[in-house]
Amino acid sequence: MERPLDLSDRTHWIFDMDGTLTVPMHDFAWLHRALDVPEGQDVLATIELRPPERAAADREVIRLWEEDVARRARPQDDAVALLEALVRRGRTLGVLTRNTLAGARLTLDAAGLAGYFDAGAIVSRDCAPPKPHPGGGLRLLRQWGVTAEAAVVVGDWIYDAQAGRAAGAATVLVMRHGPQPWGDEADLLVDDFWGLAGRV
Repeated sequence: MERPLDLSDRTHWIFDMDGTLTVPMHDFAWLHRALDVPEGQDVLATIELRPPERAAADREVIRLWEEDVARRARPQDDAVALLEALVRRGRTLGVLTRNTLAGARLTLDAAGLAGYFDAGAIVSRDCAPPKPHPGGGLRLLRQWGVTAEAAVVVGDWIYDAQAGRAAGAATVLVMRHGPQPWGDEADLLVDDFWGLAGRV
């Protein structure tokens, strides 16, 4: 399940974390119920519209929930193969996540993936507006001093593709659980990272 895309000249790779590099463990249905956010609505965007005291309490619920999941993080079976292939090619790697910065670092540490990413190349919702806003990706591009034509954003969800596309980068979605209705948001669809590791 692929579309043609030449990645050989993409020197800077920006990864989503949960579900992309790590095994998905977040119970989003529970979070929607706990915060009284209707299914299908963006949780982070919804709570920011609430009164300040309630929004602060909701953010704390999310923080504790994310930390619990982060401590139990495990890498996807194919993630290390792709990251190692990119390192061998001298590629620059970054993470763009809707998690907090502390949660992202905890996740990468627990999953054994922290060594692939410079501390300054981990961009969270503490650093930039959350995906699908392109701000985080643009921040990394500015920091690296490269144009969007040098970059690719890799994720597993529509927000990843939308954020990458809005930043002007190439976009790859890994569809481990089969086709999704929003697959056409990305430039390249892959079933997993095994094949991708051999063509970067």
